[in-house]
Amino acid sequence: MSRAVGPVPGAVRADDLGAFCAAVFEAAGVPAKVARIVADSLVCADLRGVDSHGVLRLPIYLRRVAEKMIDVAAEPRIERDEGATVRIDGGNNFGAYVGQRALEVALDRAGRHGVACVGVRASNHFGTAAYFAEQATAIGLAAMVMSNASQTMPPTGGLRPFIGTNPLAIAFPTREGAPFLLDMATSHVARGKILSAAKKGDSIPLGWAIDKAGRPTTDAQAALDGAVLPVGGAKGSGLSMAIDILSGVLTGAGYGPHIRNMYEDWNEPQNVGHFFFVLDISRFLPLAMFTERLADYVALLRAEPKADGFSEILYAGEHEHRLAQARRANGIVLPPALIEELSALGAGKGIAWPASIPGAPGNGKVAAKV
Repeated sequence: MSRAVGPVPGAVRADDLGAFCAAVFEAAGVPAKVARIVADSLVCADLRGVDSHGVLRLPIYLRRVAEKMIDVAAEPRIERDEGATVRIDGGNNFGAYVGQRALEVALDRAGRHGVACVGVRASNHFGTAAYFAEQATAIGLAAMVMSNASQTMPPTGGLRPFIGTNPLAIAFPTREGAPFLLDMATSHVARGKILSAAKKGDSIPLGWAIDKAGRPTTDAQAALDGAVLPVGGAKGSGLSMAIDILSGVLTGAGYGPHIRNMYEDWNEPQNVGHFFFVLDISRFLPLAMFTERLADYVALLRAEPKADGFSEILYAGEHEHRLAQARRANGIVLPPALIEELSALGAGKGIAWPASIPGAPGNGKVAAKV
């Protein structure tokens, strides 16, 4: 005999998922303005298919709050202001909230000066860099967004983790459709994907990571206990170091082994650093001329001969944009185990899991033997 228990798995509306996450944060004592931004950044990642940085992170974020490792009441403040260059103390609030406030400063200063560089210290894990970079393109600006992270990768020639999977996003506005948006980790794969595989009990492809002894592994848990590998070998290793220098060494934030691990360190704040570079395109060319030239670039790109198995050539960010549009229309489908975990968190605070979209893919009942 079986009966339906727990939430019904299936596609949920992005807005409903965001409202659920924000409500859970607020119930944990997070101010509404902070909760909304953090929830929005998590759902943005799921919309773009970067599930490793999506609502999967809600439980660890909540635990960081409960353990007083994040100061949800702190307001980021400017501690050095040179006009086009600004350094911000994040006050140890959520990385997404600190990042959003820093981005707003960068957008304002780029409008005034044509270019802005904003460095941030005393922050936390800030999710997907695309969340911030895309906002710049929406108002006709170009952006480069980066952050350092706790050590999860060995440098080329090393055995143990020293550098993070330090992300980088580079974005330009386009005339129509998706902005050009390169959003990448400097590891062969984001560590969150390995975390996701471990939660599901799945194996990982060879080449993603090594175990504690430095041996290549397909075991997700062994990889988490070991280290992920840089993309492109020494090139990815060097790029990660450069991001660490800009985001950490330059800003006064932690760097290398001085950044605390979000999952393992419960004694000190992470002290993550971010770096925002924003450019007013119109200081070089009229925006319409730039986007027309970029449209020509894309047309030339699409006209290139296709390799076997490819029907079209996409530019950076186009696939994620299409996926986000589809998920906005059809809902976001999360793994049943994750739904169970999140709904239990919500239930403990009196917040119901959002209803699934009728008829959407993934709808069905969860059954348990009794």
